[in-house]
Amino acid sequence: MKFEAVVRTDLGKGASRRLRHAGKFPAIVYGGEAAPVAIEIVHSDIINQMDKPEFYEGLVLVIDGQEVKVKPQDIQRHVYKPKVEHMDFKRI
Repeated sequence: MKFEAVVRTDLGKGASRRLRHAGKFPAIVYGGEAAPVAIEIVHSDIINQMDKPEFYEGLVLVIDGQEVKVKPQDIQRHVYKPKVEHMDFKRI
């Protein structure tokens, strides 16, 4: 599975809330030799694939044109809405 992601420059609570209102959500990619990268992902792309087992085995994020193999490490969901609030991805 391959998903598009964009590096976030605007960080913080207010920026994250604006992302969620725009149909996206914040995430972070960490692990390996590279530094952690804060990204934003389109919510509808991810939520439609999360019920498939291969989603949790590993995926490819295209972050500003560069492909990175990752595995979902942590998912924070909304309390009662079917929405993702934040995700952590670990590099493979």
